[in-house]
Amino acid sequence: MITQMQIKGLMFDPYNNAYIVVLRDEEHSDMLPIWVGKSEAGAISMSLENVTPPRPMTHDFMKSLLDAYNAKIISVVITDLSEHTYFAKIHLMFEDSEYTVDARPSDAIALALRSNAPVFANDCVNRKQSSENPKPLLEKLKPEEYGKVVHSLSETQ
Repeated sequence: MITQMQIKGLMFDPYNNAYIVVLRDEEHSDMLPIWVGKSEAGAISMSLENVTPPRPMTHDFMKSLLDAYNAKIISVVITDLSEHTYFAKIHLMFEDSEYTVDARPSDAIALALRSNAPVFANDCVNRKQSSENPKPLLEKLKPEEYGKVVHSLSETQ
């Protein structure tokens, strides 16, 4: 079973010198914090803020390439969590066939944002993440204590 997730924000983690994409389900019962690199965070942030670079970035190029062949991103699914590493798949429609491509969650999320495609998480990922349980830490910390909030979406979106 899968649950649709919303991208709620992007934070900087000064302790790991990385960024965190925060995904949350519609009922706000499940939260997935996914640590990503600087360039991936930049690609996600640009899309969240509707910033168009003067030259295409990698994810913009990938979206343009898919558009050129009339391929459509149907969805992105965060499929697994193993040893603190998330795994994802991008579901594409090309002509009359559906294809699934392995991807890093950060790349998949960046493409989903550019394509207005939904992001889902397998329930097993939510269960595994809950057992690792960074949720209380992330919810208690204020942005000024944890690091700079790069982008945060309002609860109404």
